[in-house]
Amino acid sequence: MNQKIGILDSGIGGTTILKEIKKLLPTEDYIYYADGKNNPYGEKTPEEIYKIVEEIVKFLIQERNCKLIVIACNTATTRCMKKLKEHYPEIHFVGTVPAIKVACDNNYKHTLVLATPSTIDSERTKELIRDNKKDNQEIMLISCEGLANAIETHNQEKINSILQQVKEKIGKTPIDSIVLGCTHYPLIKEQINSFFPDVPLLDGSLGVAKEVRRQLEKHNLLNKKGNGNVEYIDSKE
Repeated sequence: MNQKIGILDSGIGGTTILKEIKKLLPTEDYIYYADGKNNPYGEKTPEEIYKIVEEIVKFLIQERNCKLIVIACNTATTRCMKKLKEHYPEIHFVGTVPAIKVACDNNYKHTLVLATPSTIDSERTKELIRDNKKDNQEIMLISCEGLANAIETHNQEKINSILQQVKEKIGKTPIDSIVLGCTHYPLIKEQINSFFPDVPLLDGSLGVAKEVRRQLEKHNLLNKKGNGNVEYIDSKE
């Protein structure tokens, strides 16, 4: 099965997901769609996000005949996944959500979740907390407005300013793990660690890669003859 895997994000963040998928599936070929024109997603309304994401999905299905589509964006997943599966029941989707389950399963007691405003406010994030948090665990949500865009535009001053604001909001609250609830955030792990030394940073990229492999195996869609080629598309161009 030599159809490609489609991966979409509002920009460069989803490359953190692509990297993990390529490690597990080096003989697949990929299309990476960076929607720079509409970046950032995390500060748009749910209706705006769905309209944008559905257009990209339609393109990946109709123009590129993708066999599976990865929504490599927490905001797009939490806001669009359920509806996309209803509208395109014949397509295999894999989404990305904040690694709250990972934090809870590893018995961290004081987890900080950093994400976009839209992801923080989504019902899916609330479900993840309800379904996974134990009574002795605390989960603190902080909306990092502008951080994804600052990472996208390599604005180091803005990145540091937002991280400083996060640190001030936390104050003396103990933190033993940080969930990076946006695929852009793993790109600045070193900077985050400089503000929160020795705190483990959790993201869902490996879990997404494993789910992609599982779905391809389940539906007999593995490609053993590809060579890991990636076609990059940027909506700004």
